[in-house]
Amino acid sequence: MLNGSLLQKLVERQNAQTRRTPPINYGVYYKNTLVALCHALEDSILESDGNPIMITAFQRGKWYLQEADRYGEIADKAQDIVILAAPDSGFREHPTSQKANVELVSLAPDDPVAQEWHLLILSPGYTAMVLCQELSEADYGKTGVPEVDVERKFYGFWTFEPELVVAAVELAIEHIQPLQADLAQSLKARVADIEGQLLHHRSADVAQVSKDLNPIVSRVVRYLSDCHEGLGETINADVFPHQPELERNIVSNKLQAFLRMAQLIDLTDLQNPHAASEVSGLCEAFAQILDLPSWQVKRLRLAGLLHRIDYLPQHEPDLGEIRAESHNSALSCPLYPGRQSLRMMPQLKAIAQIITHQSEHWDGSGTPGGLSYDEIPLECRILGLLVEFQRRLNQLTQDKPRSEALTQALSDCQAASGRRWDPKLVETLTLLVMALQQGMTLPQEAFKLRSGLWLLNPEQNPDLFPGQSLHPSASTA
Repeated sequence: MLNGSLLQKLVERQNAQTRRTPPINYGVYYKNTLVALCHALEDSILESDGNPIMITAFQRGKWYLQEADRYGEIADKAQDIVILAAPDSGFREHPTSQKANVELVSLAPDDPVAQEWHLLILSPGYTAMVLCQELSEADYGKTGVPEVDVERKFYGFWTFEPELVVAAVELAIEHIQPLQADLAQSLKARVADIEGQLLHHRSADVAQVSKDLNPIVSRVVRYLSDCHEGLGETINADVFPHQPELERNIVSNKLQAFLRMAQLIDLTDLQNPHAASEVSGLCEAFAQILDLPSWQVKRLRLAGLLHRIDYLPQHEPDLGEIRAESHNSALSCPLYPGRQSLRMMPQLKAIAQIITHQSEHWDGSGTPGGLSYDEIPLECRILGLLVEFQRRLNQLTQDKPRSEALTQALSDCQAASGRRWDPKLVETLTLLVMALQQGMTLPQEAFKLRSGLWLLNPEQNPDLFPGQSLHPSASTA
């Protein structure tokens, strides 16, 4: 990391804190991936009423000029836009730069921030951030600095997590202070006001956080998909031999969008802040006891990480109506935004089905499809049981020693065996609890996202309902 860069300062600040802080998940991103990602995050401002502060670093003014027209539209919805860059010709003359709420901060060419690519968005209801710096000549290694612009690579991370965004914004203001002191002071006051509102928003209903993020995540995935589709039309394989790597980078970031959303849902739930990682770990251990194939273990782990993508739907469907509509027809279920957005990625179609049908009951009394017995896919039965077990265990450990809590949580699941849960799976859960009581530890990914691609296996991703077509207006996700 560049000495004195915002990325380096943020990492040092997080490492210096003794209390639990959100993890920083780094990655390497191609330029086209970052462009699509930033456009999606920026355009979400146009669909909101958050009136955010936006601070962005463009390296050089010429890159800002390519985006200046769309930034004019964003300025009409934002409280302040601050643009940092080493100025080029026309940097200050563009009409967007003349808007009262748009501020340009000129960076010296040797300023480490002039080697970074930042997008920081801060408002009470929407926070997002991209924080990257371009790879050095040494980082590129033997291949050298790329001649094709699309091959340029950046190291860093992106997130929706408010605490990290606030910290980065504060560091950006510190960097602005010696360059434009008046601007820095006005930004400090506005950020302090937003921080106060964020504290209130952080204690809001977790379901609202999921509802707010769903359209943003869907936009990120859609923009990245458009970028992916455009590669074949714009790139000559002879000129750009690394197209497969770029495509994997795009797919990885689409998956990360969902994982980051799940991470924020967990961080927001103060009562059960480790639900996703713990359910994912339980799924892996459970699958290993059942000796499931490795691709199915991965699929269950990913379903565990994403299982709260639609947290607590407000209106569960009427089971009688579902049965009446689905009689003599293909399986059909109501649409939930998060699960539907998962289907935007072909690699996550099966994951969406697992998550959707985790609430089916063994006796057929569950939702959303009213499935019963072996009609319920195995992975759905496993996920549903382990989600409930983890929720109950987390609740009990607030008041009891862990060993007692494990026994009670298991007993609660056993009481619903044959009615809500598959009796054979409850027997397997009994074995797992015995192992946990004897000291076995669960594998936990803990949202160390990296590429996330290890969780996907496109060659082993069949539909869970073979032979059944999904109703076009009411898919299973």
